[in-house]
Amino acid sequence: MSQLIVENLTKTVGEKTLFNNIAFTVVSGEKVGLLGINGTGKSTLLSILAGVEEADSISTDHPNKYRIVYLPQEPEVDPELTVMETVFMSDAPIIKVNLEYEHALQALSADPESTVNQDLYSKYQNEMDDQSGWDINSKARTILSKLGIETFDKKMGELSGGQRKRVTLAKVLIEPADLLLLDEPTNHLDVNSIMWLSDYLKNEQGAVIFVTHDRYFLDELSTNVYELADKTLYSHTGNYANYLESKAIRAEMAAASDDKLRNQYRSELKWIRRGAKARSTKQKARIDRFEDLSEKVKKEESSGEMDVALKSARLGKKVIEAVGISKSFDGRKVIDNFSSILQSGDRIALVGPNGAGKTTLMDMFSGASEPDSGIIDKGSTVKIAHFQQHTPIMDEKKRIIEYIRDTSNDIEDADGVHISASQMLERFLFPTKAHGTPIGKLSGGERKRLYLLKLLMEQPNVMLLDEPTNDLDLETLSVLETFIDTFPGVVITISHDRFFLDRTSTKLWVMDGSGDIDTWFGIYSDFLQTYVPKEKKVQESLVEPEKLVQQESKKKMTYAEKKEYETIEADVENTEKKIEALEAEMASTGSDYDKLRELTATLDELNANYETLIERWSYLQELNTI
Repeated sequence: MSQLIVENLTKTVGEKTLFNNIAFTVVSGEKVGLLGINGTGKSTLLSILAGVEEADSISTDHPNKYRIVYLPQEPEVDPELTVMETVFMSDAPIIKVNLEYEHALQALSADPESTVNQDLYSKYQNEMDDQSGWDINSKARTILSKLGIETFDKKMGELSGGQRKRVTLAKVLIEPADLLLLDEPTNHLDVNSIMWLSDYLKNEQGAVIFVTHDRYFLDELSTNVYELADKTLYSHTGNYANYLESKAIRAEMAAASDDKLRNQYRSELKWIRRGAKARSTKQKARIDRFEDLSEKVKKEESSGEMDVALKSARLGKKVIEAVGISKSFDGRKVIDNFSSILQSGDRIALVGPNGAGKTTLMDMFSGASEPDSGIIDKGSTVKIAHFQQHTPIMDEKKRIIEYIRDTSNDIEDADGVHISASQMLERFLFPTKAHGTPIGKLSGGERKRLYLLKLLMEQPNVMLLDEPTNDLDLETLSVLETFIDTFPGVVITISHDRFFLDRTSTKLWVMDGSGDIDTWFGIYSDFLQTYVPKEKKVQESLVEPEKLVQQESKKKMTYAEKKEYETIEADVENTEKKIEALEAEMASTGSDYDKLRELTATLDELNANYETLIERWSYLQELNTI
């Protein structure tokens, strides 16, 4: 069992000390969720551990050849490299040979008659056999597919920002590592990919430290929680629910911010219970203990919660009505004859896979784009705030108080009390001493929080939120959720964050990419468990039968596929033998549960590789018969 010991870690950026003389130990198998308000140094801590950034002081101890692999929040990629070249860009020998094999395969595909290319391909094919490189190759393709990347020969420059993040995540996951450092790995992932990633990381033998805003992901995966606050690192054993409870108890004992923290815990635990029925195995005693703690609270429920309710612009009876709207891109209809009437108080979530048209529909409601047909009729009193995925460009020299005052320096809350820009900044977790800070010194998450506050201070009555949870810390999300609870207008949200959707939405518009939009009433977690989608439209009916036959008749094996077909049956057979041998070893393991856990994780990988090989063999077999 390997471990990383970190002591005397201090880091100062400009005049701001992020953490001072902190210490912690990470052991193999631990899955550590790293929490903290934006700007407390979560990403900085990961980059220091990865060796990307220097600390003011640090002392570390770990075994020889201890390998740390790092996924930054905004990874840099070479736009000229293909997906597979990017995934196999590593100093690990077994991955380097995969990269050479990919290069040889590209050269051979470009000029299959070249004897030089044929010899080079054969050379690296043999090296892949010798080093068991096919397992890594198959693993990489499986992970990419699970993360929604299906085209492996595309150049990175042709991919969207979200696709590039997913490719770099796949790159990190195939690397041999004693410690994985993951900064917001769930950004740009759909729900199915997030759940797959959680299951995958649970089986990682090495340690993982991860930053995430997804509270269900955090609760499902973490065995420990680290919190950065007040220049200090607090360590908690257990998952997110355990952390919330221990933090509330710690606050009670210290008699500091008691009601606020316990109210936050009570609210979030309620939604964890309601939104994930699989958590029924949680210890009843622990939950009862918290309920006992709640009974001790003598003050009113609202006494500790942050009051963020603002007066919004008056909303008339007519809000927004969509009548028969449709939208197509490159001949593909993403929205087909959709009609709906929005009413005050609506809480709607747009859900569906990436590319289904969610942002397109939201853009049409905001007026950023127009439907191809149909109309969107807005009431005369409608005032829209559109929170977009990407934070707009800000004047980095402007101070944050000036940025907010540009919108207003005097707004009313729901009770008619006047609030200054400075007071609103404090409510959104910007302390008074930070109000004069230039925007250029803020972290990405802090800028996003500032952008959100600016939109809310415009006092809209319709809010359109496109992925609001990305890069925001959990404290800010709690503030936003509380704001939505008291907001009298309409809220439409796009998010892959199950917890946030459960907290803020009561109606779903379900999009599957076919153009149809179904309406489902209830919370998102219940939808995931019970929803049965309608049959998809038969897209092939749009293609003339003669053309379809002509297209299929053109499918022929490439030279590289022929060479692969010659060896794939042997690869399948070898994998079958490995599975049989591993199952036999597991049967003889007895009560050595640590060994059994390792063997089980290896068996899961082998079975996944086996399924990929079988699918590939079936595809090649079909081509061979054409």
